[in-house]
Amino acid sequence: MSAIPYCDDVLDRSVPVVQLVDVAKSLGVATSRVHQMVRDRQLLAFKRDRVPVLPEAFLDDEGNVLKGLPGLIAVLHDGGYEDDEILQWLFAEDDSLPGGSPVAAMHTQSAREVMRRAQALAF
Repeated sequence: MSAIPYCDDVLDRSVPVVQLVDVAKSLGVATSRVHQMVRDRQLLAFKRDRVPVLPEAFLDDEGNVLKGLPGLIAVLHDGGYEDDEILQWLFAEDDSLPGGSPVAAMHTQSAREVMRRAQALAF
């Protein structure tokens, strides 16, 4: 089994995070399945204070992976973006989007607009 590709913690410390163990509980799967999702680049994880975490904003109100997030990550990866660059872009201030950032807009009806912008960046 390959190592889990944790990226650098490039987010502000005020960004809420959730431990991968808790993500697994929320999804009702084994922790190894969440690790596989990170390896498959469906999710991006990093270590904060040596604990594997991902941004809480990657989950919806029911604790599921945010709809469209794996596809958005794939588009940006295919466009040459590294994991830490994707995290920075997702959490960058953008007053033209609802919620003020791409990841916040993914929680609204503007997910398609976020995907459109990612596609424009990537190609």
